[in-house]
Amino acid sequence: MLESTKESLKLEAMKRVVGLIARGKNASELFPAVVKNVASKNIELKKLVYVYLVRYAEEQQDLALLSISTFQRALKDPNQLIRASALRVLSSIRVPIIVPIMMLAIKEAATDLSPYVRKTAAHAIQKLYSLDPDQKEHLVEVIEKLLKDKSTLVAGSVVMAFEEVCPERIDLIHKNYRKLCNLLMDVEEWGQVVIINMLTRYARTQFVSPWRQDGVFEENSEKAFYDSDEEKKEGAAQTKPYVMDPDHRLLLRNTKPLLQSRNTAVVMSVAQLYWHLAPKHEVSVVTKSLVRLLRSHREVQYVVLQNIATMSIQRKGMFEPFMKSFYVRSTDATHIKTLKLEILTNLANEANISTILREFQTYVKSQDKAFAAATIQAIGRCATNISEITDACLNGLVLLLSNRDETVVAESVVVIKKLLQTQPSQHSDIIKHMAKLFDNITVRRRFIERSPSILWLIGEYCEHVPRIAPDVLRKMAKTFTSEEDIVKLQTVNLAAKLYLTNSKQTKLLTQYILNLGKYDQNYDIRDRTRFIRQLIVPNEKSGALSKYARRILLAPKPAPVLQSAFKDRDRFQLGTLSHTLNSKATGYLELSDWPDVAPDQSVRNVEVVEAVRINTRSDCYYMSGMSGMFDRVLSVLPVSPAAVTMPKSSILSPSLLSDLEGLSLSSSTTPVSSPVFVPVRPHELLHRMTGKGLAAQYHFPRQPCIYGDHMVSVQLTFNNHGDHALEDIHISEKTSTGQSIHCFRPIERLEPEASVTVSVGVDFNDSTQAASFQLCSKTERFSVSIQPAVGELLLPVTMTEQDFSREQGKLVGMNESSATITMAPETVSSQPVSKKVVSVANVGVVPSGQDNVHRFAAKLVSSGTLVLVCVVQKDSSAQLTVNTERTVVGSMLLRELQTALSSAP
Repeated sequence: MLESTKESLKLEAMKRVVGLIARGKNASELFPAVVKNVASKNIELKKLVYVYLVRYAEEQQDLALLSISTFQRALKDPNQLIRASALRVLSSIRVPIIVPIMMLAIKEAATDLSPYVRKTAAHAIQKLYSLDPDQKEHLVEVIEKLLKDKSTLVAGSVVMAFEEVCPERIDLIHKNYRKLCNLLMDVEEWGQVVIINMLTRYARTQFVSPWRQDGVFEENSEKAFYDSDEEKKEGAAQTKPYVMDPDHRLLLRNTKPLLQSRNTAVVMSVAQLYWHLAPKHEVSVVTKSLVRLLRSHREVQYVVLQNIATMSIQRKGMFEPFMKSFYVRSTDATHIKTLKLEILTNLANEANISTILREFQTYVKSQDKAFAAATIQAIGRCATNISEITDACLNGLVLLLSNRDETVVAESVVVIKKLLQTQPSQHSDIIKHMAKLFDNITVRRRFIERSPSILWLIGEYCEHVPRIAPDVLRKMAKTFTSEEDIVKLQTVNLAAKLYLTNSKQTKLLTQYILNLGKYDQNYDIRDRTRFIRQLIVPNEKSGALSKYARRILLAPKPAPVLQSAFKDRDRFQLGTLSHTLNSKATGYLELSDWPDVAPDQSVRNVEVVEAVRINTRSDCYYMSGMSGMFDRVLSVLPVSPAAVTMPKSSILSPSLLSDLEGLSLSSSTTPVSSPVFVPVRPHELLHRMTGKGLAAQYHFPRQPCIYGDHMVSVQLTFNNHGDHALEDIHISEKTSTGQSIHCFRPIERLEPEASVTVSVGVDFNDSTQAASFQLCSKTERFSVSIQPAVGELLLPVTMTEQDFSREQGKLVGMNESSATITMAPETVSSQPVSKKVVSVANVGVVPSGQDNVHRFAAKLVSSGTLVLVCVVQKDSSAQLTVNTERTVVGSMLLRELQTALSSAP
């Protein structure tokens, strides 16, 4: 098929080949046949060939080199997708000989009219740098140029290139700092993560610490935060307060809304930024967002819990109100349980310790032995940190010595040993109780072999139990030859210590044990026995040595410090791989210390230029070509950016003149903006009873659709409530008349209790008529439909108050629908009005200079027709007006808004 002369057969063949790659199959043998089609005139075929080449170009370098000239021609193609794909493939051929060609291609792509191509150039920078680090100087020049790019589509990618190539060149960020802060909300999610991490490092070099400045805290703080009474007095004595740098505040203000992001990496990035940069009393704003992430998958929980464990050591007050969120569930994995246990231990104090200990009593009974052992260690830490409960914890641990579980007993002995080292003289009764375990040889072996700490404990404090210790040694001497090696070693140590403290009773017993050890099969025991004999038994040759025996064997041992495993973990930046591994990972960039004196802030002074904002991946494919051209064309046109209409075609013409032919000076279209409000309540698509275990819900994310600029984006979530896996879940081609659906890739397998979310595009033709289709699995077919509300057929647009008034003046008469409504008492203030309107319809808020006038602007997804909404408040009533050429849509939207504004929140 690939060798065929028919384009249709080649296209079908490439679809199958790419499908094989997507399923993880090896299709490298087809490389010669595929690469022949790289020069095809068919755009769809060329795209698929490029996808294949990106995957296998590095493996088949010799054959890929034969198509270099074709890629160079494709870099001049009118289609932005072809240009970007050609650059992507070219940068994937990792052959040093073509480095100059790659360098030239990247420089040209960095000045391309399409931001999508410029984004691809930023990605190629990292590939070229890893292939030839000597090109760093030239690549830094390209990075500097791309950092000035006004497109949000490029921002995340170029910052990633900056972090990979020249993270030390902080000077390149100065003039772009404020722009990056302001554009952060509109950058795609993974770009937000990269930018936030970079800005965190930048802030630590350019601003002084907001935590404390010569004892004085931030002037505009809602409340001062002091670590101690001494600090409070010191701070009160100062007269000149410290004021936070406005650029520092700008970063904190613009990242705070991202705590509501649906991307867990974004939330974690903002949380670490606040932890490392924000004033102490402001760090707590991240708490709820971090706790919310604990509802995610266990992989997410693991990383989040590690970061919370580190935070909870220094800031217990942050997470104490959410203590129940860290209670262990029976369904939690062992590593999740252990982390929750760690956090509960960190949060323990005099007020909540009784509640925490009740939880721990339940955990000790867990069938998970590793978790039960960790719980006993946690009890020991609590007993050490809170002196009021030390005795109670010790008594509880002593009771556990009678437990049938060997692991519980062994861990209890270890913890008791550590606790007794802090105050041994007060707990001779506990040592006596432990010594009773030796009365029964079966019990003794079961526990002593698991934990020889009992023998060490009796030997270390043998002077506190002078009657018990010799008897224990007698019992151990009887079974010495049959004991485990580690028990034999501790028995020899016990004998030596008793010989020094009570030789009258134990001299002969010690000699007997030393004689047994002298001929033991294990050389460690033989060596230890001979060493002890020469150390403690005086004779003519070694008499001088024996005087040091007491210093060596009975030297006071420092009490062990029971502390959190996360105590020193904060030396790594939160949210990084190094923090997770507790070891410096390759590529880790350390945060610098705060400067004593803030550097000159004038280096960030730059004229603010409004950027062309591209919000989603759909803009990448359908709007990026024209928005990139606007960066260059609008500066020479005698019109404002709002007065330019984007052509529907995403293919750029080869010349600037042909690009201008697609432009008109009509103001009917304005740039799409981010949604102000995204509803979270899903709608039921298929009930699990009707779907025989398969349940489906749909949700409108209110973002431009990645499958077409005339389609409404819809997210579908599938859940398998059955007891067997479902296979080949897909949508059939049948849809309602006049509507089209861009289907998702079939879901090959959905395990029981698993869920998956996919995205589809639906062209409703600006109608609220339901889109009906069949949802199919391998064995079943179900008729379902997606019913949109009229407000979901809109996309918010950016518009000034003057433009709104001008456009509204054009849409009067039959294009205007209005009504007078009596508003609910709770809806009189301005905030609820905007909130209710944006919750009903996906509209953008138009800035207004009047408190009682609220304006909103949007466009219909399918036709691009403007929809304007105006609410004028008059005491308890309001005049509601909707202007649009689509009168049916206008009247329906008017009714929806009437209902919302007339009802209580």
